[in-house]
Amino acid sequence: MIAINDDLALDEREIGETFIRASGPGGQNVNKVASAAQLRFDLRGSPSLPEAIKARLAGLAGNRLTQDGVIVITARRFRSQERNREDARSRLVALIRRAAEPPKPRRKTRPSAGQREERLSAKARRASVKRQRRVAPGDEL
Repeated sequence: MIAINDDLALDEREIGETFIRASGPGGQNVNKVASAAQLRFDLRGSPSLPEAIKARLAGLAGNRLTQDGVIVITARRFRSQERNREDARSRLVALIRRAAEPPKPRRKTRPSAGQREERLSAKARRASVKRQRRVAPGDEL
């Protein structure tokens, strides 16, 4: 089990990992060893997460979410397979933690009287500038 927070944990069997060849530093090793980790997490089929967190996580995942509802995280920052694997897992956990925080409710606010007055006077100034630019009938060049 991977602990997300105090009351949320993820079963390790829900995460699929494959290793692919990475670009970047590594010398000749980069052509021989599959050191980049590709982590797959089936968001839609996960029994560990509540629906509200799944919905927020889908929005946070962005283009890492496939059409099938699978989050794909590729880690190729390090030269070793094990460090890339840990990096991918920690990035998934961080993403789920962000989704687990409930969004702050929006508080309705009203513009102050001074703000309303300033807005209206700015509109009046702008209208005056535009009115002065007009060519009056009969004054044509």
